[in-house]
Amino acid sequence: MIHQQAHIRDKAEAKVYGTATSPLELPKYRIPRGASDSRATLELLRDELFLDGNAKQNLATFCQTYEDAEIRELMDLCIDKNMIDKDEYPQTAEIEGRCIHMLANLWNGPEGANTLGTSTVGSSEACMLGGLAMYYRWKERRQRAGQDTSRPNLVTGPVQVCWEKFARYWDIELRQVPMEEGCYGLTPQAMEPYLDENTIGVVTTLGLTFTGQYEPVEDLCHALDRIQQEKGLDLELHVDGASGAFVAPFCAPDLKWDFRNPRVKSISTSGHKFGLAPLGCGFILWRDKKDLPERLVFRVNYLGGEMAVFQLNFSRPAGQVIAQYYQFLRLGFAGYQMIHMSCYETAQYLAREIEKMGVFQVIFGGDPQQGIPAITWRLKPEAAVSFNLYDFADRLRVRGWQVPAYSLPQNAQDIVVQRILVRQGFGRNLAQLLVGDFHRALTYFQTHRICDNLTQKEAGAFNHNGT
Repeated sequence: MIHQQAHIRDKAEAKVYGTATSPLELPKYRIPRGASDSRATLELLRDELFLDGNAKQNLATFCQTYEDAEIRELMDLCIDKNMIDKDEYPQTAEIEGRCIHMLANLWNGPEGANTLGTSTVGSSEACMLGGLAMYYRWKERRQRAGQDTSRPNLVTGPVQVCWEKFARYWDIELRQVPMEEGCYGLTPQAMEPYLDENTIGVVTTLGLTFTGQYEPVEDLCHALDRIQQEKGLDLELHVDGASGAFVAPFCAPDLKWDFRNPRVKSISTSGHKFGLAPLGCGFILWRDKKDLPERLVFRVNYLGGEMAVFQLNFSRPAGQVIAQYYQFLRLGFAGYQMIHMSCYETAQYLAREIEKMGVFQVIFGGDPQQGIPAITWRLKPEAAVSFNLYDFADRLRVRGWQVPAYSLPQNAQDIVVQRILVRQGFGRNLAQLLVGDFHRALTYFQTHRICDNLTQKEAGAFNHNGT
């Protein structure tokens, strides 16, 4: 242990790397009884962190992996600022409010200057708040009408796991419309049979986790208009814009996915994805103040002044929100558009190169009108190969690339896909290197046949279960 080796610790200032720290081990199960040298501890922790993947090559994550020097300086400046304490840090609260108003304007809020919203730790917390507001609006309407509120349900397409958490935590039936071959998101026709008087609302995703595609928000809203006329069901819509809400306004401005649709009551997003802020930043906005039920708002006065709070958590760092504001000022509309369109161009280049390889079928290839900067593909059913996409993903990791392979949800679970997210910092040069590694992997499998006698489906089962 570090604290048990004083004679080693005394030498920790030695400038020859490795001489001071090489005999030491980090405690792993108990807090050590004594203090340790700061530099030696830092070096040992730094060595352990090298075992993590290279963030630049993590093409699985939607989250930002590039920060410029100014953002790092701002994060350091704000390390001790508490976002929740608006009395002690009033200027930080002002900056949060500016971000809310800018997003309201970006998302075509009907009264941007008076829009109600809040920053959150990420889009999952924002989704929880949006879902809770939807649930209590439905519940209050039903109670006023003297109707039963014991069987609420929520209708969605293929959603991120945060919505499954929301439904389970608050005992709401999640009616997740299954995928079908060639149709990988929520459509008006597929949605309608799942709706009834107990539906608290519909969640649509702008940038599906599984494929990167946009669900047709405007078409869903028109369908809900028709359903109200025919069946009397007045249903609301929440847009989970974790990724797309920071992309579509810049790259598909005519796409009507936002508050231009009156049925859209709330929108959530992740600042730390295509908002280009550091990890731990999200936002939710409501169309109107009345769309946030009063029972979700708490007023506290023990921080020095009375303030309203409506987050799920309490204390949290302020640096991410301040960095988000910096990005708004630094990049402006033109800067965001330039960065995201560059990502789309890289995604389209990768889609073309992957198609040329002959064994892959691109499901989504980075069209700005249809989804976020992403590429999703599957093996062609007729592809005569001895590997599956799980094997291919493993082979790419030999070179450090993290390109996930996974099966699609219910009714399409036999389809295995791979996906790449193209984010700021992943440009054409790295994309060309990745394409070269795709070809190396294909060449490898031509000479190392790992499942000659298995079908593609059986090979996937073998890879997962070892049976």
